[in-house]
Amino acid sequence: MKVTLKDGSVKEYAQSKSVYEIALSISEGLARAACAGELNGETVDLRTVVEEDCQLNILTARDEKGLSTLRHTASHVMAQAVKRLYPGAKLAIGPSVAEGFYYDIDFEEPIAAEDLEKIEGEMKKIVKEALPIERFTLPREEALAFVREKEEPYKVELIEDLPEDAQISFYRQGEFTDLCAGPHLRSTKDVGKAYKLTSLAGAYWRGSEHNKMLTRIYATAFAKKDELEAYLTMMEEAKKRDHRKLGRELGLFMMHEAGPGFPFFLPKGMVLKNTLLDYWREIHKKAGYVEISTPIILNRGLWETSGHWDHYKNNMYTTVIDEQDYAVKPMNCPGGMLVYASEPRSYRDLPLRAGEIGLVHRHEKSGQLHGLMRVRCFNQDDAHIFMMPEQIKDEIKGVVKLIDQVYSLFGFEYHVELSTRPEDSMGSDEDWEMATEGLRSALDEMGLNYTVNEGDGAFYGPKIDFHLVDAIGRTWQCGTIQLDFQMPQRFELEYIGADGEKHRPIMIHRVVFGSIERFIGILIEHFAGAFPTWLAPVQVKVLPISEKHVEYGKKVEQALEEAGIRSELDTQDEKIGYKIRMAQMQKVPYMLVVGQKEAEEGLVSVRSRFAGDEGQKNLDAFIQEIRREIDSRRERKKEEQ
Repeated sequence: MKVTLKDGSVKEYAQSKSVYEIALSISEGLARAACAGELNGETVDLRTVVEEDCQLNILTARDEKGLSTLRHTASHVMAQAVKRLYPGAKLAIGPSVAEGFYYDIDFEEPIAAEDLEKIEGEMKKIVKEALPIERFTLPREEALAFVREKEEPYKVELIEDLPEDAQISFYRQGEFTDLCAGPHLRSTKDVGKAYKLTSLAGAYWRGSEHNKMLTRIYATAFAKKDELEAYLTMMEEAKKRDHRKLGRELGLFMMHEAGPGFPFFLPKGMVLKNTLLDYWREIHKKAGYVEISTPIILNRGLWETSGHWDHYKNNMYTTVIDEQDYAVKPMNCPGGMLVYASEPRSYRDLPLRAGEIGLVHRHEKSGQLHGLMRVRCFNQDDAHIFMMPEQIKDEIKGVVKLIDQVYSLFGFEYHVELSTRPEDSMGSDEDWEMATEGLRSALDEMGLNYTVNEGDGAFYGPKIDFHLVDAIGRTWQCGTIQLDFQMPQRFELEYIGADGEKHRPIMIHRVVFGSIERFIGILIEHFAGAFPTWLAPVQVKVLPISEKHVEYGKKVEQALEEAGIRSELDTQDEKIGYKIRMAQMQKVPYMLVVGQKEAEEGLVSVRSRFAGDEGQKNLDAFIQEIRREIDSRRERKKEEQ
């Protein structure tokens, strides 16, 4: 039996071996670190027996899938601890997720955050017991009898959804057994000591408001304690940067029970939002885009043609007008199709790049709403590029460069993902292959590193996703490029080619910001509310030392406003120290302190968020300096004087 490893080397074995035994044959260190295996591209358990020639990658906690296995096992240790402490608790599901793992549990009596420490203590005992973890399977009916005997109704429901001929897998550790597909570590000891239960939340069973509310315990686990400590430090920093908290404190936006998931933007928030949109319009005009606007409500026939009625209806708000079904648009694309089809097109018109800041509505479940990050209405910075086949690569490259320009401005690093055809899709294999290859070849020609996310494309085409990395290392998916052969066919879009014949255009869907609201939420947390000067809702705060200096303060404010600099005058009857502290709390980039000397000599005493006290400056000179900073859109650093 030949086993080809990730590095290309080949190991030969006279008889079958488990993944763990193969890892041990390579080195004891690798076997100790092993979490799972990747056998011919499929993640498998360390217990899996290899019986024929194959490709095998030994996964450790350094690998995403290996770390997921460690966390999945930690979720079972947590569930076992819960069952020991709360025997009447009923278990639902406990998967590993991007930042750790969770388990949804139906407790007889609600638990509180203080109880998490007690559960952690029991987890430590289970890890120390070094319980072997064993996998076994049962036929569906035996599996049902097994979980019914254990009085686990949620597990019963999960098994009842499986086919009658299914073999159901379980994992046992000591007295605890859980329904699970795996994979898992070999022993509870292998979970180690680097785990933490982080929070509690409510979660409806299976995400439906019609089902019982369960308790969700969030947690995380790592291979090493220093990795856990770094993560917990990041989480503490994230709490300080929470856009919901800063949004209230800085007067940017609000939420109200009158419209759950529908954000209200306050005056300063509108300044921020409009500044972003002004920038969007500026760079898109330079890149050859035209701007359009399409209706918010369109009839059912349009959404049937686009495919959204069949594939997305559960997320759409619908209404009846003149006894006909209509839908509030969840996406801008179909309206863009109608704009293209509104007049005859020639190959000379292509590529046609049409951008739209469109207000869309999507029905998100109440438990999934989260500040500006997950809302029910938002502005999407869509653009649709209609083109000929030979223009695909150049247009994709142009979009990638535009996205890079925007993200670089805000100081974001990013990584790229190519997502391929999902199970729920429309179109021919040939179209999908051509579309996927078009995206892949453009990325290859640009020399961009990317990973392939199999099966995560849109239902009408493959896509490239851009994942931003913010100031504290978190990742956000924002920009996307989707190549679509399907929608131009569905809407029978045409252009007259150079040969005088009718041809079907190809289309790119793309966004840069994505949801404007979500992007603002990300920016708030990325900058911790301290926006670069060009983006700050208030760029300068004028602070008169006393009442008698307010008149000069008004002249300074007027001069700033005439120069297009957003400013506020603090006329409170308070000491200057208090005014400075208030401006600092509002994260205003510049404070201009004005007193008698400044009034007599046309000066301002400058304090900045970047360098503290910068001394006195001529007002006109200061205006020129800040104007250059705003116009360049360059974020000033603290070390700059």
